[in-house]
Amino acid sequence: MGNIAEGAAEPSAKDMRLVVSASSLGTIFEWYDFFIYGTLATTGIMANTFLPAGDETFKTLMVWAGFAVGFGFRPLGAILFGYLGDKLGRKYTFLVTITLMGLATAGVGLVPSYAAIGIAAPLAIIVLRILQGLALGGEYGGAAIYVSEHSPDGRSGYHTSYIQASVVGGFILSLIVVLAVKLPLPAAEWLAWGWRVPFLFSIVLLAVSLWMRLKLAESPVFKAMKAEGQMAANPFIESFTYPGNFKRLFVALFGIAAGLTVIWYTAMFTALEFLAKAMKMDQTAAQLIVGASATIGLMFFIIFGGLSDRIGRKPSIVWGYALTLVLMFPMFWIVGKHADPALAVNGVPTPENIAWIVGALVVMMCLSGMTYGPVAALLSEMFPARIRYSSMSIPYHIGTGYFGGFLPLISAYIVSRTHDPYSGLWYTWGVVAMALVVSLWGLKETNPPKRA
Repeated sequence: MGNIAEGAAEPSAKDMRLVVSASSLGTIFEWYDFFIYGTLATTGIMANTFLPAGDETFKTLMVWAGFAVGFGFRPLGAILFGYLGDKLGRKYTFLVTITLMGLATAGVGLVPSYAAIGIAAPLAIIVLRILQGLALGGEYGGAAIYVSEHSPDGRSGYHTSYIQASVVGGFILSLIVVLAVKLPLPAAEWLAWGWRVPFLFSIVLLAVSLWMRLKLAESPVFKAMKAEGQMAANPFIESFTYPGNFKRLFVALFGIAAGLTVIWYTAMFTALEFLAKAMKMDQTAAQLIVGASATIGLMFFIIFGGLSDRIGRKPSIVWGYALTLVLMFPMFWIVGKHADPALAVNGVPTPENIAWIVGALVVMMCLSGMTYGPVAALLSEMFPARIRYSSMSIPYHIGTGYFGGFLPLISAYIVSRTHDPYSGLWYTWGVVAMALVVSLWGLKETNPPKRA
């Protein structure tokens, strides 16, 4: 189940730079589009704009439900665009997905408030979140497979790690754009219209993405399959009937996608919500702290992706899960201790306390990098090329869409019931424990360590 088609020349270093940069930038922009909602949801703007006045806890849950809706439709997007990617090609499919995402995101910035159009406002947001979810369901698999199928032997983990890091890059970019627009504006103008600018900015990102991706050629593996008549008749059905594939789908869903996703969202979105809500930290300070932690932690995705080319994919993921079970609660206790409102000045911790908070969140990002960095290469190698797009995308987006996408909603509900700001972490702990057991049982190494 290799990457480079037999007989095909390996791409030059220049070609690989174009493949990786164009795919990664497009992925950054697409995840920016998807995460900008979550970034602003933690500030209360989405609830106050698109929902009627009322109980704040209920409004918070409704906003995170809207966040979850986008994730809930990712599996359907994976089925639809996975089918097209295995039938029509990797390149053209992810051109369609990024266009759909960019237009849907800009649409959110144009929806009138609840005060202006009533119930039509939240309904329009839900429709646009559905379109975003469909688009994202096809984007990740396409970009990851495209890079993997261009990578020379022994370098797939390193090259595809940039796709993994691009997910974090999208989150960081969403914070940068939000802060760049918010800080120069008076608070009243930011709340009135300024928050819409980050959504509308997606049109610029879409133009850049299309310009870069149109330069790309189709994957050599796909071209070889098409030339040899090896295309799957129905990639969706064959994903469940290909010998041994059902077990691989099960492991990819419950052992890989579910576990790595809840670690990543806990490190970023739970941390942001925890600082801004439970610790009552100034929102801008919370965004800067989490953004700085994500930026520092970005390197771990590249490090562990590259390391997996040498030691294998499985060790990094399994050890990442095990260490998360041990370290997650202590890291959040450190965050809580040093983000204590009693130690802050005007909602902002002291520099020493900020250093402790960032350090703890960087540890969480390291754990995320261990489990997320090697995954694009691993999933590409797990499945046969003829059904790779579908087989990789379906379990990945069910796992990330439901276990990860519903994490903020479930965690917020647990916290609202227990009144313990740390209690929502038990959801993450339970999912990671499940993923560790499934991976130890069923995950087969796809890139055995090289022996001297």
